[in-house]
Amino acid sequence: MALRRPMVAGNWKMNGSRQLAQELMKKFSRLKDDSAEVVICPPTVYLESASQLLENSKQELDGRLVRLGAQNVSHHEFGAYTGEVSASMLREFGCKYVIIGHSERRRMYGETSDIVANKFEMAQKLGLTPILCVGESLAAREARRTFEVIAGELDAVIERVGTMAFDNAIIAYEPLWAVGTGKSATPEQAQEVHAFIRQRLSEVSPFIGEKIRILYGGSVKPSNAADLFSQPDVDGGLIGGVSLNASEFMALCDIAMNAE
Repeated sequence: MALRRPMVAGNWKMNGSRQLAQELMKKFSRLKDDSAEVVICPPTVYLESASQLLENSKQELDGRLVRLGAQNVSHHEFGAYTGEVSASMLREFGCKYVIIGHSERRRMYGETSDIVANKFEMAQKLGLTPILCVGESLAAREARRTFEVIAGELDAVIERVGTMAFDNAIIAYEPLWAVGTGKSATPEQAQEVHAFIRQRLSEVSPFIGEKIRILYGGSVKPSNAADLFSQPDVDGGLIGGVSLNASEFMALCDIAMNAE
């Protein structure tokens, strides 16, 4: 990970309130160490207040410390799509990143790999950096199909935009059996999958394979983060519930900043 800047991205999911957003953002914006990149992904309705809080605390949204991300984006550029939010709208609110293909979107809302690939392409087209989520179910892991599933999810995007598009993207490995369950992949399990992802991209472009940052997501907490983040192909974390606790999230940021 020495050549890749670690990242800690907080996905608040559908949690919070205006007051909570203000309290959390004030604490998160006090980060002074830029050795790791910190991204906050609040619900869409709180992006404007989060953006203002960062500006008021003299943090640059496209600068070195804290950046904003969104949790979802439409695969359409504009039009009559009630309830959808376009990438250009998210950019207006100061977003740099957007989470694409989270397991909850795939599982609960029927987002296929083709839809995810379309969203990836649209996000990049309109100036956002995708955080592409991939991961296997417990059944797939028990059937020894982990690499097959992840390869398929990666290939859908590669077939759409090509491997070089990952020059401006992040990948997050999130085993479905560890998301929101309290269970976490062991550091060895995470490293094995991250190494597979990196190798698959390296087969086409060694440059992309070495450069791409691959985050681990799945019940990351201060008690297991150091072991996970110290793995050679783990470049930080996509954090769910813990990102709603300012003290614990800051602890994860500190761990990422000191990972070796």
